[in-house]
Amino acid sequence: MKHITNILILLACTLIASCMADSFDEPKTTAEEAFGNKNLTETNVITIEELKAQYSKIISNSAMQQITDDIQIKGTVVGNDIEGNIYNEVVIDDGTGAFIICIAQGGIFGFLPVGQQILVDLKDLYIGAYGMQGEIGTPYTSKSGSTYVSRMSRFLWNQHYRLIGAADPQNVVPEEFDQERIDDPDYLAANCGKLMILKNVELQAADGKATFAPDDGSVALTANCCNRNFKGISSSKLVLRTSTFSDFAGNPMPTGPVDVTGIFTRFRNTWQILMRQESDIQPAQ
Repeated sequence: MKHITNILILLACTLIASCMADSFDEPKTTAEEAFGNKNLTETNVITIEELKAQYSKIISNSAMQQITDDIQIKGTVVGNDIEGNIYNEVVIDDGTGAFIICIAQGGIFGFLPVGQQILVDLKDLYIGAYGMQGEIGTPYTSKSGSTYVSRMSRFLWNQHYRLIGAADPQNVVPEEFDQERIDDPDYLAANCGKLMILKNVELQAADGKATFAPDDGSVALTANCCNRNFKGISSSKLVLRTSTFSDFAGNPMPTGPVDVTGIFTRFRNTWQILMRQESDIQPAQ
């Protein structure tokens, strides 16, 4: 009897192991299948440069308009919310220009990492600008009655984009910012939103103790962000802008010459650098 019992136990274990092996052999869902709209196909892709040109008056007037044309853009993610300094936004670049897409969702970096190429269906979304910085999203009306492009729901966004292949961060290389063209309006319009690098500069307030974005009343804040100036560069021309909610807000700013990488946005005629993560600032090379 004991011999029969042992045989039955052995058979049961074999069956369980077989079932487990079958489950391990099941194909895993890829990111392309799990996120976005896999049914989107490239039908009428235009460049970001063409998009900016088509809606130049809307953008320059910080206005807003629904996109009714059946058009798409395709680009690579160059900025996201990985350390909280870029909030509810993703930035894509296609080589001709860059654009910000506003999404009401946290943890965007988890499914749209830097280096991920995406196709975006623009029809029925809204294009506009805040401070002349171009953005794509949906309308939002503030308490004061101002209406502008802001964050679309994650459900709407999920229908308007498709992942293309796997992310390759090695393909994302910042373009060097030309300080000699800091006042050039054409340079500003063409390059705002791009991932760029400002080389060999010094932060004016950096003393080994001053932090990027203190929230203790020691510095003036606008929209929970701190603007830091660079030595020898007017704050009306260019600033480093850091959110008090970023992971590195309370960390001391490095002293001495540095190279600063970030998304170079604009507020009217002022360049604003948004670092994606603290490692975007390094000793000058």
